[in-house]
Amino acid sequence: MSTTHTLTLAGCAPVPLAHYLKALGILRLVSEQKDPKATGRWHRDQFVLTSTLDRETLLKFFLEEYQPTPVLAPWNGGSGFHPKDNSKALESVAKSESERLQPYANALVAAQIALKRMELGEKPTPEQKANLLLLCRNTLPEDALEWLDAAFVLTQDGAKYPPLLGTGGNDGRLEFTNNFMQRITEVMDATTGKPLEHSLQRLGVAVFADAVASPLAKAPVGQFLPGTAGGANATSGFDAASAVNPWDFILMIEGALLFASASVKRLESADTGALAYPFCVRQAGVGYGSATSSDESASRSEMWVPVWTQRAVTVAELSAIFSEGRSQVGSRAARNGVDFARAVVGFGVDRGLDEFQRYGFQVRNGLSYFATPLTRVSAKKNAAVDLLSDVDVWLDRFRRAATKDTAPASARRALSILESRIFDLCTSHTPERLSAVFIALGQCEAVAARSLKWATAKENYLQPLFGLRKEWLKHGWNSSVEFRLAASLASISGKFGKELLPMRYHLEQVISFIDKESGTLSFRWSDVPSNHVQWSEAALPDVLNAIASRRLILTEEPQQFRYEVWASISDIKAFIEGETNDALLSDLLWSMSLINWREKTGPLSSPTERQPVAPTLYALLKLCFPPVRSGQPDGILQVPAVPAIHRHAAQGNGDQAATMAIRRLRASGYHPALRSLPMRGDYARRTAAALLFPISDHALISIHRQTTRPDQEPANA
Repeated sequence: MSTTHTLTLAGCAPVPLAHYLKALGILRLVSEQKDPKATGRWHRDQFVLTSTLDRETLLKFFLEEYQPTPVLAPWNGGSGFHPKDNSKALESVAKSESERLQPYANALVAAQIALKRMELGEKPTPEQKANLLLLCRNTLPEDALEWLDAAFVLTQDGAKYPPLLGTGGNDGRLEFTNNFMQRITEVMDATTGKPLEHSLQRLGVAVFADAVASPLAKAPVGQFLPGTAGGANATSGFDAASAVNPWDFILMIEGALLFASASVKRLESADTGALAYPFCVRQAGVGYGSATSSDESASRSEMWVPVWTQRAVTVAELSAIFSEGRSQVGSRAARNGVDFARAVVGFGVDRGLDEFQRYGFQVRNGLSYFATPLTRVSAKKNAAVDLLSDVDVWLDRFRRAATKDTAPASARRALSILESRIFDLCTSHTPERLSAVFIALGQCEAVAARSLKWATAKENYLQPLFGLRKEWLKHGWNSSVEFRLAASLASISGKFGKELLPMRYHLEQVISFIDKESGTLSFRWSDVPSNHVQWSEAALPDVLNAIASRRLILTEEPQQFRYEVWASISDIKAFIEGETNDALLSDLLWSMSLINWREKTGPLSSPTERQPVAPTLYALLKLCFPPVRSGQPDGILQVPAVPAIHRHAAQGNGDQAATMAIRRLRASGYHPALRSLPMRGDYARRTAAALLFPISDHALISIHRQTTRPDQEPANA
């Protein structure tokens, strides 16, 4: 039995992309050319190789035995095949008599024959290129097919190019294949196949990060290693040339070939102009420090490379992961970076992968693309992300509508904020982050409500969002006063005569209906403007007072009144005294209106607490406007609603409202313990607005005791 050795390859890391691909290249080459049972895994951001090779024999293998994969692109300008190209390295490899380079030489000769067969004396035109790709696929030796599969895929719509290798083996003017051959001739003699001077030192640095002096080649590295790509501010002077360790470039290209079978099996049209490729989706300009929406248009795509730490895998297993790896969001494939983050934490990707390192192929240096490391997401189950299935269909429609040129700027901003909040939730599940997603959904709905012409356009067909499960509240419930107050407001519904009047009717132009097929409640935009809508850009207390006034003038005695969440006296007191964040409370109210409050999961309520003393003006007015339900607590009397009491308080005339309230309570059988209450201004307005918040029976009885004389106790006291 052969002895196995475990080596930590310190020169291989998940970041940058070149070093990640280098690890795959080493594992692939060792497995295919030396030890088929070799395995690899990541440990503390370093690649761990287990095989029959120790350090010395591993280095010897690459220096003396390694056979480079035939990497060539006769369809590209600058590939070495055409008159104006630098063909020195290509000619050296093609004429080599070394056994190590013989497969490469045979592939180069076959490519030259294909060019002659098509009578191409220079770089092919786009039409000629398509025919040349097909001819190469049919005539090049089998040793070259792995590279061809990685570089392009032929479909009914023509050739498609996976973003990892640019557009068929080149990135703009940088041609990968010719550079690969040049780097080969810098580490080995093309005639004899023997290693050249400095090759051992360079290999030790590339694989093990040895701290030895090793000259770099002044050559381009392209998108894979931005740190050594040169350019402005890349050195102590004004400009720096690109420099690369030849072994880094060689092993990087060899590692990219592992994605070959995946590109063949998984190629499909996901969206217009998009290519479905393993762990590759459209760019989303969220989730990293420099994120901007302009990155989405100035990017080829983004790629999420898997990192596995728990179990070492063979090349065959790794190839299966790449070829069969799925990133699913619900029943569909992930389309952009936000979708992929959801797939990672929702187990929509293959099991056994611990993390995903995210890269964006973005324009960063002039017109050059760089594989920019963005963020890393742990593949741990995040139950809160599953709640997003409630909004999948609506979110797809909103995204399509908001990214059109006709969309208002507010819609684009709202979409960007929502996707950023979703991404944050995927990286860490906390109630605060789920609440942030919740708020962003409400803001998107508010944008649609303010831009009905855009939302209802035939090409958008964006209906109101509704039907979120109460699980959103349970997972996102936090200790904020605003969250509890918003939940109590949004849970209110009332039936005035034959008309259902949920709180949502006061926010936007919607009407409710019962779906005939499912029997569930839903909403659609109203064709006729409704006077029920009272939401505006005014201060929140004024908006709530307008809503309360509207409900009061509809009828003096609502036949039914129900709510799922009540507000505590302490929270109401905080609102009256101006200690709440009204902007946050407004946002949360929009979000809470998206909840299906009719869902049969049992009532939600704030934690039971000892009721503090209610503000005096509030207590007095609340007895005049108690919540009217099917049954009242014992001792709580029915008081005919007098809208003028609320109106005076809403205008800041608290003293006049108090005087009228005392008079109305006495006429209804109460015995208030005070005769007047001097109270005016903003405090009175906020008190009037606070009357909208539903309270519990226990709180109402407490207010009764506080406001009336001791000789008038409730029957159940």
